[in-house]
Amino acid sequence: MEIKELAMLGANLLNQKKALDVNVIEISTKASFADYFVNATASSQRQLEALADDVEDRFYEEGIEIKNIEGKNNAGWILLDFGDVIVNIFNQDMRERYNLEKIWGDCPIIQIEE
Repeated sequence: MEIKELAMLGANLLNQKKALDVNVIEISTKASFADYFVNATASSQRQLEALADDVEDRFYEEGIEIKNIEGKNNAGWILLDFGDVIVNIFNQDMRERYNLEKIWGDCPIIQIEE
């Protein structure tokens, strides 16, 4: 599976699982640590954790193992590092605080329609 396809797989899964404001930012021309960010907002801590588990499970089915997880334990965000694809799931407050769309505003952003 191509890297962009993997990012879109994660984004579409999050969208199907009722995450909010799902998008993909292509950071490959500006960053050396990854090619894509997949971003989503969860409406509760329970949903945030469930979404992270669903993404991790789905990527594992594709043979992609997680390299690192950050932010569990009620932090308001979870980062799943799959190497070339990083999945960020936030609660609303943390999404606004980190504002990755603004930080990476000069990179292409793909909005995933609900």
